[in-house]
Amino acid sequence: MTALALRRFPQVLAGSLCVGLAAANVVRAQTGLILMLSAVVGSVAVFLDEPRRLGFLGLSLILCGWWWGSARLNAIDRSPLRSRLETADRARVVVTGPAQRGRYDVRAPAVAVRYGDLVLREPVLLRLPLGRAPPQGAILDAVAQVTEPRGRKHGFDERTWLRRHGVHVVLRIHSWRDVGRRRGLGGVADAVRRRLRNSVARGLRGSRAAVVEGVVLGEDTGLSAELRQRFRAAGLYHLLAVSGQNVALVAGSALVFAWLVGVPRLLAEVGALAAIFAYVLAVGAQPSVVRAGVAGALGSLAWLTARAADRWHLLLVGAIVLLASNPYTLLDAGFQLSFAAVGAIFLLVPRFDRALQGYPLGRPLRLVVAVSAACGLATAPIAWLQFHTLQLLTVPANALAAPVVTPLLGLALGAAVLAPLSPGAAAALAWLNGWCAAYLVLVARLIGGLPIAQITSTRSLVLLLAGAFILAAYAVPSKWDSTVE
Repeated sequence: MTALALRRFPQVLAGSLCVGLAAANVVRAQTGLILMLSAVVGSVAVFLDEPRRLGFLGLSLILCGWWWGSARLNAIDRSPLRSRLETADRARVVVTGPAQRGRYDVRAPAVAVRYGDLVLREPVLLRLPLGRAPPQGAILDAVAQVTEPRGRKHGFDERTWLRRHGVHVVLRIHSWRDVGRRRGLGGVADAVRRRLRNSVARGLRGSRAAVVEGVVLGEDTGLSAELRQRFRAAGLYHLLAVSGQNVALVAGSALVFAWLVGVPRLLAEVGALAAIFAYVLAVGAQPSVVRAGVAGALGSLAWLTARAADRWHLLLVGAIVLLASNPYTLLDAGFQLSFAAVGAIFLLVPRFDRALQGYPLGRPLRLVVAVSAACGLATAPIAWLQFHTLQLLTVPANALAAPVVTPLLGLALGAAVLAPLSPGAAAALAWLNGWCAAYLVLVARLIGGLPIAQITSTRSLVLLLAGAFILAAYAVPSKWDSTVE
């Protein structure tokens, strides 16, 4: 075992557990003997010297993760409602997310707690008639028909996508009535999200309100289909999905506020933890949010316990939390894009930043270009495989958008804090924020509307790669050239 592996002891063990959890997607462990074997291998490790101990502990965690991941997938794939396909009965469901209006119906994620004589707790997708939509957290009493999700259509397989999120049936709602609100942790999440939504874009309308809500809450339902496409083509769609930057700003804002009012650092860190937890609850368990939330929480705990925090270890712990909850998350585009982007920031950004130091760019702009280029390069293969699209102008688009992203988040959070105390002040901040949102819309329309903004055909991709290869071969001097000189 190498000296580097020994220095990276926690990271190696965390990575081993991730490998085991991910392996359940390939082959499932069908017996509890795997867990017993994991315990035996881990026990043997106690009596070995340091290099061998690390290897045996890693193998033990791989086996343990494989067993746990297999058990989780078996539980996720279990669906009592599949035995009631094409039947209709009275149902009781709890709406767990925001409703989205389509052309022909309204869709909303939910949990079915009763269907006919079945008492259960199964995630489902609701399809309701066009009209009023139930709010998140509502408990509905409805007449529902159990149907299968749609198969592959226009390149998207709804059935497979829903199955990976634990949803195996669609409930078509014929009539419903709101009979209450959920309580507990889910009720807290609903209340925080409702407060944020009512305050961050107070007084704004149209695309400005939709962009602010998208950046803060990860919602794009208020945007037109044309504007969503422009954000995608420009490589700015990640701004409408909650990311680590949001979580970092929430934690930082909590620490700054505590410092301004004179709260001791210990209580400030506890407040930052509470703010991170509340924000993650409000926006939902998206892979990028959970990853950033885990990293932020562990960073605060590291300060509270006076321990150093390693960024790779924090990243791996976030992956463990996500994969342990649902190993199918490994196949999710959001998971892949988020972790690839963070890995690129760790590995490539310092190198790109050094390479750009000879150019007439200020430090902030140089960092934006380095981050955009690194993330774009790392996520390009994933974007092509998942969505069959490649954004070519993501670096200039993000460089143009960067000046307003942090102010937009800061003003939105400020409006949320001031709304209960001074609605007028919150509306003033939201009005200022509307100009930031309008600028983002302008950049998305300008860059995303260019014909060369993105490519979607394999032929164009092949031509692009061939051109890049020829340019690289011409730009890099060969050994033969050096010899001739």
